[in-house]
Amino acid sequence: MEPVMTIEDIMKILPHRYPFLLVDRVIEKNGTDTLVAIKNVTMNEEFFNGHFPGKPVMPGVLQVEAMAQAVGLLMLEPGKIPLFMSIDNCKFRKGVVPGDQLRIEVEKIKVKRNVIVAKGKCTVDGAVTCEADLKFAIQEL
Repeated sequence: MEPVMTIEDIMKILPHRYPFLLVDRVIEKNGTDTLVAIKNVTMNEEFFNGHFPGKPVMPGVLQVEAMAQAVGLLMLEPGKIPLFMSIDNCKFRKGVVPGDQLRIEVEKIKVKRNVIVAKGKCTVDGAVTCEADLKFAIQEL
């Protein structure tokens, strides 16, 4: 499947860089309503050094951050950044391990001035790993 946004496109919008850029490509985008992104999880990820030796598991908070970055790709243009205001109804359902392909789905719920409310969900092979309601304040870089 041809990506809607490549890593080069993503890096023009998001200010995040290694090791904190958590979106590898965007495979679907419906205007500013919905977006589907992919994160390929590899053993080379910096966080696996300490989470956990001998039993590597992607930290749940990084799944939430990946959803936040996906919302940024859905809603932003270069020079702006979404800053977390709140995370509600967050549930972690299944671990994410090296070799998994994390599918990140986000949906805009509401925009009011510089505040965005969105729903996010991460899945691996169709199984939900994390979901949350996310709220952001948009600021200039």
